[in-house]
Amino acid sequence: MRWLVLLILTATITRAAGEESGNFDYYVLSLSWSPTWCALEGDARGSPQCEPGTGHGWVLHGLWPQYERGWPSYCPTAEPGPTRAETRAMADIMGSAGLAWHQWNKHGRCSGLSTSEYYALSRRAYMAVNRPDAFRKLSDNVRLPAAVVEETFLQANPTWRPDMLTITCKAGRIQEARLCLTRDMKPRLCGDDVVEDCELRDAQMDPIR
Repeated sequence: MRWLVLLILTATITRAAGEESGNFDYYVLSLSWSPTWCALEGDARGSPQCEPGTGHGWVLHGLWPQYERGWPSYCPTAEPGPTRAETRAMADIMGSAGLAWHQWNKHGRCSGLSTSEYYALSRRAYMAVNRPDAFRKLSDNVRLPAAVVEETFLQANPTWRPDMLTITCKAGRIQEARLCLTRDMKPRLCGDDVVEDCELRDAQMDPIR
């Protein structure tokens, strides 16, 4: 009986330790279509990100360390958490300081970087993407195949291949564009658990507010 107790305690300690910070294979850069998030969650929260005139389109959801299959999260790290000034400084591309803090806590801790390095790398990755102007010009809600969103991104970023990018949907709406990147920020093939695209042919896409 004693060995069973020791086994349970050992397993608990192992799970509590989390994955090793800095030990991962590649990154996923996730861009969220802000009007979708606002319609499904942000409006109910009264998020400032969703106020009329904010002009948020493809915002940075996060830069996520990834394994070839699966991903680490909430890794233990000796790096201190971000300051309020650091999270506020990310709100222009992330929509809110709260999201910036959450992304560091869940994903940035696993990067092996300091908060300033992680946010700087996230901004660099975001700014390197040509976000298609066509979506900013929407004046009404539209329904379109998710494949059209992917193709528009590929046309705007001609060095990308289709299996480096995936489009996700949620509740019948275009949700995110996710680009797979090497650790030195070059587009690469996505792992099998990331590469599957939304196959909706009539996904809703709302205009920027």
